[in-house]
Amino acid sequence: MKKLFLAALCVLAFATFSFAQEATASPSPSPKPKPRLSKAQLQKKLQANETVLWNAWKDKDDKPFNNFLAVDSVMVGGTGVAGKKDVAGAMASVPCEIKSFTLSDWKLTMVDPNHAFLTYKGVADGTCGGKPIPPVWASSLWVNRKGKWLAFSHQETNVETP
Repeated sequence: MKKLFLAALCVLAFATFSFAQEATASPSPSPKPKPRLSKAQLQKKLQANETVLWNAWKDKDDKPFNNFLAVDSVMVGGTGVAGKKDVAGAMASVPCEIKSFTLSDWKLTMVDPNHAFLTYKGVADGTCGGKPIPPVWASSLWVNRKGKWLAFSHQETNVETP
């Protein structure tokens, strides 16, 4: 009888401790990750982003540069190397008058799932500093940061005619 009483007392003591615990909320399920874009879909998206940036250059609008360039981006051109702040800040005062442009010969090379290397040809009808703008071969490295594709690096080389 003593053993039964002791066992009942132990059960009651443990039950008291278990009821005294606070209920913890079960963790909410994490949102499902967005499905990855196919290579063709990503190329189309990045082509559209590049076109927006070329239009911003044409229109001297810094907003798309502030939106699409990574904070640590690096741009390389005939005048040297520049970062996001330099590029976006120079848009309003760039001495270029562009009537139109054409982008073609697109090629996307995936470095890995979060890094895409885009190459293309750019031909602009206009002038910079009073000189005609030569056609260029361009390359941009795009990085996926927290689900958003940002331009990390851009470089242009004048097209040479044989």
